[in-house]
Amino acid sequence: MNTSEKETFYAVALTRLSNFNFTTALALYRELGSAMAVYEHRNDISGVLPECSPRLVEGLKKWDEAFRRAETEIDYAGRNGISILTMSDSRYPWRLVECADAPLVLYYKGTADLNCTKVLSVVGTRKCTPYGCDLIRSLMAGLREYSHNILVVSGLAYGVDVISHRQAMENGYSTVGVLAHGLDTLYPSAHRETASAMVRNGGLLTEFMTMTNADKVNFVRRNRIVAGICDAVVVIESQERGGSLITADMAQGYGHDVFAYPGAVGVKTSEGCNNLIRDNKAALVTSAHDIVNALGWTDEITRGEAKQKGIERQLFVELDDDERKIADLLKSNNDLQANVISAKTGIVISNVISLLFRLEMKGVVKAYAGGTYHLLSL
Repeated sequence: MNTSEKETFYAVALTRLSNFNFTTALALYRELGSAMAVYEHRNDISGVLPECSPRLVEGLKKWDEAFRRAETEIDYAGRNGISILTMSDSRYPWRLVECADAPLVLYYKGTADLNCTKVLSVVGTRKCTPYGCDLIRSLMAGLREYSHNILVVSGLAYGVDVISHRQAMENGYSTVGVLAHGLDTLYPSAHRETASAMVRNGGLLTEFMTMTNADKVNFVRRNRIVAGICDAVVVIESQERGGSLITADMAQGYGHDVFAYPGAVGVKTSEGCNNLIRDNKAALVTSAHDIVNALGWTDEITRGEAKQKGIERQLFVELDDDERKIADLLKSNNDLQANVISAKTGIVISNVISLLFRLEMKGVVKAYAGGTYHLLSL
């Protein structure tokens, strides 16, 4: 095995050992820099992370069963066209990396770019009403007026989820379903045909190994990926309590935008959305334009159209040495946070913030949700 394959092997094994202790496993990974390093320090975990539980400290000393399971999983993935994404893989969703409980490993089958410049998660009740269906159709058709380069994410459940996936594909978008089980099965099985179409026009994504049942707790764990992988979460319809509200709350905690469509007072399937808006946990939206405008996508799309017509706001952008250094860094490694830019350029963080603001005013970079900066043009 090469270094990348070894890291994947140890990362898969580590997820087996950590028993979904997301925060601690991720803290160990980040402290030591790789899953292989966690293995190398297996007898000194307390020294690396003093707050690690005694149970996990003992568990991380015994890797044999986890290695066997990792071999089985990697073999299955190889035979079934499944990509195993670790945090060191450029295909791993960068928006998720900054989440405190991000999965160490993702299993992915599909064609979509999980790091698409515009990612929207759409969630809601499983008991979608005709009103909700109309909202989804209107949203997807409306987005098409602004851009086709949007990745739509949901959970492939009944109701809002599956309708969103189908409408996304009908309008020419890639769409990814985040699952609460391994890729050796599908729940609900009634959506198998839709799932097959999604593999060709998006994909299926999960953190769970094969032979994992779609247990209730797994859906909550699944929701944090739906919340973390996107720029914003849109809640279509929701009852007073439900998984979509959990997803919205998680997204807000990650610093991602949350939008909700309002509904009639007293209608059960709109209570959750109305409460989110009332409590200032979501912005009220009534159309795709509201969402695109709030996220600043209209400016980016306008710039893109201007470029295609040969109309540039600035033919030659003048940059000083430090501005050029940041722009060159983003040109080779786009979508970085200010602290990472500071570390890679050697410019102190306070100056980096000021320089990024100037670059944004010149139309060279754009700040995205999650505190990352994206190079637009030079």
